[in-house]
Amino acid sequence: MSMGWLEKVTGSLDQKKRYRRYKARVKQLPEPYRAADEAVERFAMHASGIADGELAIRMLEDLVELFEQSAANETPIRDVVGDDPVEFAETFLANYSAGSWINKEKQRLTDAIERAEDEADRS
Repeated sequence: MSMGWLEKVTGSLDQKKRYRRYKARVKQLPEPYRAADEAVERFAMHASGIADGELAIRMLEDLVELFEQSAANETPIRDVVGDDPVEFAETFLANYSAGSWINKEKQRLTDAIERAEDEADRS
C-alpha cells in the first residue's frame, strides 16, 4: 500500500506527529498559560472553520509559541489576551482565515456568479 494512498484515507502522518508535539508542548506550559492555550484552542476549533489541516497545525503551533514566550517572559495572561479574550481569539484566528471553509464557500459562490454572468453575456 502506498503512503500517498494511506494518507488520503487517514490524513497526513506528518500533521498527526506535529499535533502530538503541539499537545506535548502545551502539557509543558505552566499554569495559567496551559489553561489559556487550551481555552483559545477550544474556541479556535469551534469558531475558525479551518478546513486545511496544514494551516490548523500552523495556527496551533503559533498559539503554543505565543504562550511559551509569554510564560518565559512571565507576561501576565491578561497582558497577552487583553480585557476581551473573545476579541483576542477572533483577532488571532483572522490571521488564519484563508484556510477556513467559509472563505472557500464564499469564493465558490463568487466564481459561480461570475460564470453565470459570462454565460448570460454570451447568450
